[in-house]
Amino acid sequence: MIGKLTLAAAVAAFSLPAMAQDPAHRPGEEAVDPYVVAEANAGAGPFEGTEMLEAFHGREGSDRIVDGLLDRSVDDPRIAGIFTATDMVRLRRTLKEQFCYILNGGCAYSGRTMQDAHDDIGLQPADMGALVEHLQAAMDAEGVPFRTQNRFLARLAPMRRDVVTR
Repeated sequence: MIGKLTLAAAVAAFSLPAMAQDPAHRPGEEAVDPYVVAEANAGAGPFEGTEMLEAFHGREGSDRIVDGLLDRSVDDPRIAGIFTATDMVRLRRTLKEQFCYILNGGCAYSGRTMQDAHDDIGLQPADMGALVEHLQAAMDAEGVPFRTQNRFLARLAPMRRDVVTR
């Protein structure tokens, strides 16, 4: 009986549509409530072609930009408090996935929806302004052309309504 139950549980688990207790949990990350993994969760679709990814200096450049954005943000006294209760390991990973996905770098986004990920944070418009400022500084440091930065920011802009909650 135990063997049949185990087999039935395994079959049921594999038949669920991209739902898991913590679908992309990595060492050092805190567990999160179950959610459906979907590319739409990234909040924006990918660019076509490789032009944008190349302008960001590939996935490595995109990863450096995320690291620069987050490092600047946690050091900024205006918004550092936002990150005190944040799982920075998960945030760093999912933000890198998100940027890579949007830049058409061949990555899948395994994070939650923008609304679910930001629901309890209470971001205000000024917080978002500081984050964009840090993203621009990180893109500048990576040598991303200004026009390309604007194209990327325009792709991210519609997420504001799901991210800014106060």
